Amino acid sequence: MRIRRRLRPILRKSFRGAARATAFHVLGVGIQSGLLLVVALPWLWFVPVSTPGVAASALYSAGVLVLSGPLLSRAQRARFRARLGVDLPAPAGLADRPGTRGIAGWLRSAAGRRQLRYHLLVGPLSWVGGLAVLGLWAVGGAAAGVYLWFWTLPLGWRVDHRGYSTLSAYTTVVGVALLCSTAWLAKGLAQLDTRAARELLGPSREEELARRVADLAESRAGVVDAADAERRRIERDLHDGAQQRLVALAVNLGIAKATLGDMPDDVRKVIDDAHGEAKEAIAELHSLVRGLHPAVLEDRGLDAALSGIAARLPIPVRVAVELSDFRPAPTLEAVAYFVVSEALTNVVKHAQATRAEVAVGRIGETLRVVVSDDGVGGADLAAVTGGTGLAGLAKRVASVDGTLSCRSPVGGPTVVTVELPCAL
Repeated sequence: MRIRRRLRPILRKSFRGAARATAFHVLGVGIQSGLLLVVALPWLWFVPVSTPGVAASALYSAGVLVLSGPLLSRAQRARFRARLGVDLPAPAGLADRPGTRGIAGWLRSAAGRRQLRYHLLVGPLSWVGGLAVLGLWAVGGAAAGVYLWFWTLPLGWRVDHRGYSTLSAYTTVVGVALLCSTAWLAKGLAQLDTRAARELLGPSREEELARRVADLAESRAGVVDAADAERRRIERDLHDGAQQRLVALAVNLGIAKATLGDMPDDVRKVIDDAHGEAKEAIAELHSLVRGLHPAVLEDRGLDAALSGIAARLPIPVRVAVELSDFRPAPTLEAVAYFVVSEALTNVVKHAQATRAEVAVGRIGETLRVVVSDDGVGGADLAAVTGGTGLAGLAKRVASVDGTLSCRSPVGGPTVVTVELPCAL
């Protein structure tokens, strides 16, 4: 009983996944055997005794192997996906069915040559390994089931050859051990074949990294768009909800002040204070909503939105937006608006400037935003604190693959330049 309890987990671990690996090898043997049969046709039909016959047969075999390379790659990827659950994506820019005209380009590509190496080197080795696995399964199964064969013999023969019973016991033990070893061998060969296929049939490491970068850029763009949509939703909720309630409260307090003339002085003072606080809250909320995502930006674009910012500042600001008929994506517009708004706020608070300028234009596939002032300068892009706020702007710009640079010598002027890619 103890021996059985110890052997059971060993056997279970040995044979776990062996069936899938064996089916994987069976399919591989079938694919390679079919290829071998087609390639060896001229050698089987006739013996090319002459040098031209040998050359023609060799040329035919090489041509068949090259022309069938893309089809073999697709078959091998399907085998890995169906039997092992391993997905091997095709290399980018490489057609699975290039046709006769596209074979030359397929061979010139690095990915095509890698696939050909798999079919020339790994494929035959995998075929030999698969045949070995199948043969060992057959031998091990026959040895482990020797008692079945022994008991199928006539009764008289079994009585006369009792010594075969002991031999059968040893043979059964050897057969079970061989089956366990074959199970491990099948799984090990499948792992080796998978490693080779990842390197030769799939994309290279450089292509995989490029694909990952593209996926990350796409997912990040989705996150940025989702964040911008959420800001718009918050802006609508604040504008249509909380702001309207505050306006109604301020109106009611104003009506109470005007109509209730016989109130005590202390009550009137409380109503006056509440009315003033309500109006200040409305102004702050309006400023907050406008900072999140102003409606004019969505309706009329950057020119009108930036002109609105300039009109509210205590210093003159010249705004020049030259985009002709081009309108950036909503996410880029929101980033550009935020950058200009924060930069001009910093100018008013810290630069001691008398005027400022904002220039927005498109240079190729780049949206360029320049904010300059004639202040005292000394702004530091690397400073997280100190009132400049440029580090936060740089992070906001970097979220859409943009760049921010600042030139601000002591004594001024300060020029903040932001470049945003038009294609997100």
